[in-house]
Amino acid sequence: MGSQQKQQKATVLPPASGTTASIRLHRSNILAFFRAFDSLLVIVVLWGVLQFWDTTWSHTYTWLGVLAIIAFVFFAESNEVYHLWQGFSTPALAHRLTLAWAGTAVVLGTFAVAMELMASINIRAVALWLALTPVTIIACHWLRRLVLTRFRRQSAQRRVGIVGATSLGQRVTTAIHNLPWMGYQIAGYYDDRLLTEDRSRRLDNDQIQVSGNLEQLKQAARDGELDMVFITLPMAAERRVRELVHDLADTTVSAYLIPDVFSFDLLHSRLTGIQGIPAVSIYDSPLADQAWTKRLFDLAASLAILTLVAIPMLAIAIGVKLDSRGPVFFKQTRYGVRGEKIKVWKFRSMKVCEDGPDVPQAKRGDPRITPFGAMLRRTSLDELPQLFNVLSGSMSLIGPRPHAVAHNEFYRSHIQGYMLRHKVKPGITGLAQVNGFRGETETMDKMVGRIAYDLEYIRNWSLWLDIKILWWTVFRGFVGQQAY
Repeated sequence: MGSQQKQQKATVLPPASGTTASIRLHRSNILAFFRAFDSLLVIVVLWGVLQFWDTTWSHTYTWLGVLAIIAFVFFAESNEVYHLWQGFSTPALAHRLTLAWAGTAVVLGTFAVAMELMASINIRAVALWLALTPVTIIACHWLRRLVLTRFRRQSAQRRVGIVGATSLGQRVTTAIHNLPWMGYQIAGYYDDRLLTEDRSRRLDNDQIQVSGNLEQLKQAARDGELDMVFITLPMAAERRVRELVHDLADTTVSAYLIPDVFSFDLLHSRLTGIQGIPAVSIYDSPLADQAWTKRLFDLAASLAILTLVAIPMLAIAIGVKLDSRGPVFFKQTRYGVRGEKIKVWKFRSMKVCEDGPDVPQAKRGDPRITPFGAMLRRTSLDELPQLFNVLSGSMSLIGPRPHAVAHNEFYRSHIQGYMLRHKVKPGITGLAQVNGFRGETETMDKMVGRIAYDLEYIRNWSLWLDIKILWWTVFRGFVGQQAY
């Protein structure tokens, strides 16, 4: 009988015919409620401010309210406000909601001006509505979290065991402590490995107090002392993870596997899935599904800038022609997005037009630079023709500066991750330039610093970041001692 029981326990029922195991994206119906609730708040606040200003509701306000809801839902989705509702801290959630409403306000303002509605609405009431709505939405959800936190602290919390006294396990613990409304209580760390010099495998007891080994974890799970288990072991421990998951099937805990993808140098990493198969991108482009927003920004901003600099550009073209013999414009082959070769336009600032396999960088006192060209390079005015590159789509206003092909081939073999800067279109200005990395990079350290800023830009890209860099460029990026 005992042998038969063991045999029955070892037997695992196969999936139903025609089905395969898959992982479903966690979706809570409460998120749909939050979307609807926030949309309702938009209308409620509008009605309230109109009552405050003793203004009669009209069809104009109905159109404004409907447009506000549509725009807010769009921008909230773009900012992933409702994707991981529990996973955002309150300040982070407030920031995303504020950005979403800021985009909504821009759409409403544009619509009101285009439809000539300014004379038919109470501008003070609408202004108050635009100011109070994000405050009201944020306050409601802050209050919800506050109530939920107090309720769960007074009721039974879910006890969590962390498998792996690692930096990843410590990061999970910090995240849980920052989200008290989730109702999690850390029961302890469990790890049976010896301390090593590799801190990604096991931290010492001064950083993490280990409660026991994996056998003690299993026993605690069998005894009902744990409700959830987060497994944060390194990927090299696959065999031990399999054994642990197998043994936890003899308990009632909810087991979660947290892969140690942070051991990689992530570049705009995202979690996605292919028909139930989870996938985590390691080197991804931030514009994989938002390229159109950056393109619209590039077109609008570059056209606006061109209207301002058209006459100065004409004067510069005349100056280049009078200063030295040669063409007004200089086109050089450089790498664009995905490493494709493009022709970058510049005002000619040298007596030569070099575009070959060996192009020396410009140096201080470089005899190739013309007197007028030196002024153009110091002020970055020689870059203005690249606005035509932006309009044609080969470049962006903001992005990593394109390097000559000869320089790319050299640095890609000396700097790890150098080619990742080509995950986005090159820019006229970028995060590196507004932080002092412009002009000659005569040492490897300077190029490493520039690339670090380029990759930071890709990791953290947003339309708001582009706007800030464009603003900073006006004050920091046009002139500098390193530009010659």
